Amino acid sequence: MNAKELKRVLEGLIESKIPTFLWGNPGVGKSSVVSQIAREHDMEFVDLRLSLLDPTDLRGIPFFDKDEKSAIWAKPEFLPKSDSLKQGILFLDEINSAPPTIQAAAYQLILDRKIGEYVLPIHFAIIAAGNYESDRGVTYRMPTPLANRFVHLNFDVDFDSWKEWAMKSNIDQRIVSYLSYKSENLFLFDPKSNQKAFATPRSWEYVDKILKSNIPKNALENVISGAIGKESSVEFLNYAKVMDEIPDIDAILNGIAVEVPTKNSALFGMCVGIVYALKKDCSVEKLTNVLQFTITLNDEFSMMLIQDMQRNGINLELSPFWREWVDAHRYLISI
Repeated sequence: MNAKELKRVLEGLIESKIPTFLWGNPGVGKSSVVSQIAREHDMEFVDLRLSLLDPTDLRGIPFFDKDEKSAIWAKPEFLPKSDSLKQGILFLDEINSAPPTIQAAAYQLILDRKIGEYVLPIHFAIIAAGNYESDRGVTYRMPTPLANRFVHLNFDVDFDSWKEWAMKSNIDQRIVSYLSYKSENLFLFDPKSNQKAFATPRSWEYVDKILKSNIPKNALENVISGAIGKESSVEFLNYAKVMDEIPDIDAILNGIAVEVPTKNSALFGMCVGIVYALKKDCSVEKLTNVLQFTITLNDEFSMMLIQDMQRNGINLELSPFWREWVDAHRYLISI
């Protein structure tokens, strides 16, 4: 399932406190989806990498209690406090990358919500994640008793869901427009390849941070290649030059006539640029000017621009021209 579908399903499973395992390729954003749910619902989020722990780290270290005259287990500091009253998520990332001894130590925590002397707070849900064994990462076959303790969900890369997230997160518009033009380049992972750098949603987020850093322009190609690979880096940077061919976005927002690009690559860049500009300043006048401008576009780009505006929370009904636009495009809306 894609990110939007996964998010809706997870919210229900988290509310029901049903342990859930997310399967997905490297870099698709499994942890990002879970942490986003925690932020949006004001939940405590504890990210625990089991592959970095020893069994004693999870169970705790025994020590002698003089008063009780017996050995007791010191509870791990990194687990949620047992008396916590706040809703939260215990996220067990890379669980199938942990050695079998660690996975065995997690049995009781996942099924019984306790381990040794420690008890997981009642308001916490358990979500785990891992890569497929076929991804050639460091993984251990999950024992059947542990696998049976989860509801298993597969997370697939979906460009439309990623684009909606990227625009709301203000990912560099050159990246969004490039991947709108060539969406198959969002995820280029090949488990049979020995290439160290390849394009994934995570590595494109790295490219966004690189572009917003102080790295010299003459070094960008090499640095971006280190994130998404040489071929993708050259293609993206060549595409970025197309942004110089798009019309003045401010002119469009102010109702000034511009020449509409003929190249699809430039049209993608222009549409993304319009949405980003409206997110910063969406007056009724500018919104109306944009809606009127969509009439000059072909059906594909007109509809794409309208959908992107809606997905980014732009209320098209604020414009008196919106009803007229709907009436003129009923044949598109009914498709």
